Amino acid sequence: MKKLPVGILGATGMVGQNYIALLNNHPWFEVSYAAASPRSAGQPYEQAIDGRWHLRETYAPSVGKLTVRDAGDIAAAAAEAKAGNLAFVFSALEMDKDKIIALEDAYAAAGIPVISNASANRWTEDVPMLIAEVNPRHADIIPQQKKRRGWEHGFIAVKPNCSIQSYMTPIWALIQKDYEIKRMIVNTMQAVSGAGYPGVPSLDVLDNIVPYIGGEEEKSEREPLKILGTIEGGIIKNAAAPLISAHCNRVPVSNGHTATVSLEFGAKKPSLEEIKQIWRSFRALPQELALPMAPEVPIIVREEPNRPQPAKDRDVHKAMAVTVGRLRPCNVFDVRFVGLSHNTVRGAAGGGILNAELLKAKGYLG
Repeated sequence: MKKLPVGILGATGMVGQNYIALLNNHPWFEVSYAAASPRSAGQPYEQAIDGRWHLRETYAPSVGKLTVRDAGDIAAAAAEAKAGNLAFVFSALEMDKDKIIALEDAYAAAGIPVISNASANRWTEDVPMLIAEVNPRHADIIPQQKKRRGWEHGFIAVKPNCSIQSYMTPIWALIQKDYEIKRMIVNTMQAVSGAGYPGVPSLDVLDNIVPYIGGEEEKSEREPLKILGTIEGGIIKNAAAPLISAHCNRVPVSNGHTATVSLEFGAKKPSLEEIKQIWRSFRALPQELALPMAPEVPIIVREEPNRPQPAKDRDVHKAMAVTVGRLRPCNVFDVRFVGLSHNTVRGAAGGGILNAELLKAKGYLG
């Protein structure tokens, strides 16, 4: 299979670096285009990133030789796309939301599909916000998005907030078995890597918990409703339930977002053993299609009373699985559990790559 040439917008930032590392030797995609801020533009990537590469994994020598482009230079990207050297871009941009929306729209209008990690377009009504195992059907709004905007080849698809992915797939596995979830309370304990680099100052987080992450609680309460929503009249209409109350905290963990979740079901209530069986047997479209980035087992159930733990469980199944444990009755709602996922892989670049694989398999890329 000839690999699709892909670009990274924000290639020198933390999420951009994760994309480049994870795409090394990818069977479908190869990095052919790196773009960042004007101060990095014109330099070889290896020079632009010198002293700023923060991952254990390195980048491919071919990527190191790429000349970094200005992410705002749409004409340069369009010329590469016209020449067959750029099929789509991953957006890992870090700037004002209005500027991100304008830039992502400009790439799509120039005929370049955008698979975005940024939050800017998550609430655009005709932009799918995808977790590949949960709502792959939302990709089917793309033709309506393109028609509404007059885009022939370009479109925008986004991934959700990293922290909600530690519990959305387990919740979806129950919902699709006709168990209504009416209300839920979620408390997230989020790794410092989620704050980017240099992230949270060490004196703020060592021996400490910071009980506030700007915008995280609002995202955690609203984004699941769009993911669980339906396509109606060319837009994605949010689901009415569950009602979610979220508390989001920054904790001194390097990688891995943990969530403690309490669920209240409707009239039909599963037993604890039924829930575990649903989770263990859950498979979805990415597994059916054997997408390269998809975890073979999307939900790992741990029986130990002290699991999951970030240091022990975040890297399972290519760091793309969700690990759940401590499932037990809840004294206020019906059940409670702990969920864990790797925030910079499943929750960021790895999730974006899986979304691109899904969109390619569905015929929207390539």
